[in-house]
Amino acid sequence: MRYIIYGAGGIGGGMGALLARAGEEVLLIARGEHLRAIQRDGLQVRTPSESWTAELGAFGHPDEIDFQPDDAVILAMKSQDTRGALDALDASAHQDMPIVCAQNGVSNEREAARRFRDVYAMVVIVPATMLRAGEVGLHGQPVSGRLDAGCFPSGVDPFIEGLTSALARSGFVSEAVETPMRLKYGKLLSNLANGVHAICSEREAAGDFIERLRAEGVACFNAARIDYTPPEELAIGRSGWDWGEIPGLQRTGGSTHQSFTRHLPTIETDYLNGEVVLLGKMHGVPTPANRAIQLITNRSLHAGLGPGSVALAAIEALEQELGAG
Repeated sequence: MRYIIYGAGGIGGGMGALLARAGEEVLLIARGEHLRAIQRDGLQVRTPSESWTAELGAFGHPDEIDFQPDDAVILAMKSQDTRGALDALDASAHQDMPIVCAQNGVSNEREAARRFRDVYAMVVIVPATMLRAGEVGLHGQPVSGRLDAGCFPSGVDPFIEGLTSALARSGFVSEAVETPMRLKYGKLLSNLANGVHAICSEREAAGDFIERLRAEGVACFNAARIDYTPPEELAIGRSGWDWGEIPGLQRTGGSTHQSFTRHLPTIETDYLNGEVVLLGKMHGVPTPANRAIQLITNRSLHAGLGPGSVALAAIEALEQELGAG
């Protein structure tokens, strides 16, 4: 089996580097200066205990790859980039190729299943950083994090058992699970705070607002009869490992925070808080908190603002305005 990791940022690049070091055949698809740095110097990988260079084949587009019958693609880009990636794969790859969605949110599997026969859901609990081209940091220790996965929408098959076994050998906790979407909906509740952590100037004081975000999410899941992993159960995925410090590479925040730090043109809020807003609209559940952070993060991005640029009072004022309407 050859694993083609599409989206070689902190998660995808780190996963690919560890799989390759464990003896698996891996190719990366990346873009821009990050791609050029990997092609020129290899992928620099840093952890709390070591640093090394992963020499991996790296390409800018699927049409540059000669796809083989035993290839599998692991999608690791942000959700807003999934449709474009699937368009590119649709034109270059074979339709029986396994597609693994190692991404936040719950929309990617549905998008992939419209195009490809064998789709898999992977929940990502991996503290990773990519702030510089050609370099990724994996902060978990003594393992780099947890990557459980199963068939979409449910089930386990030999392919996903093989992938999770390879990931476990490479330095992750990874198990094949029957109900991966239950885990991913639980992770979505945690990710509802990503925008707050990215844009709020008083994130330490935002606990009550974050609780309202998650309460709206739970209410929407219940109204839609969606099963999800409770936070306390999902936290078990962190047992046996924790975050460590990487000298010279500070983890300042999660994926949305890193997007603001790197001044990327898009963020994934529409697929996190926006998923709750959509469910609320469909099932008659008010979601002013999630709508407020969705609007403010998008407006802040378009205005070119950096992390921590918006006061909590402004976020809560918009929440109240939306709730009153």
